[in-house]
Amino acid sequence: MELSLSVSDKITIDDGCSELIANVLAQGLADEGVSVSEVSVLITTDEEIQLLNHKHRGIDKPTDVLSFPQYHGIGQIPPNADCLGDIVISLPRAAAQADEFGHSLRREMAFLTAHGLLHLLGYDHEQGVQDEQIMMSKQEALLTKLSIAR
Repeated sequence: MELSLSVSDKITIDDGCSELIANVLAQGLADEGVSVSEVSVLITTDEEIQLLNHKHRGIDKPTDVLSFPQYHGIGQIPPNADCLGDIVISLPRAAAQADEFGHSLRREMAFLTAHGLLHLLGYDHEQGVQDEQIMMSKQEALLTKLSIAR
């Protein structure tokens, strides 16, 4: 799996961030038994993610993570698919949430990456309580497997 990582010119990330994101994606894809050649991730600002959120979801405010899947629905990804889709993460929102929840920025970035990946794979916590529980369980299991604790 190739990680296509882009960083807004208004953001600076440390060297370990791209490795962390790649590890979360690789483990998450392996756990789901999905083989894709590429996942695209953009790390950006609140202002830039707000524009995307407004354009694509009609919500005119920043958010922490957006996902743009190439395939829709669990089990709908063809074998050896090229690009699974795009994940966009707001670094300022991730930092604020890390402070709010009392854990590291590393943990929050891993969580948001896992969350975005699960959306690319067809999971959707907004479809009901049971779907939310499934998604939360998968996110926590993935982070636990990678030894990324709160």
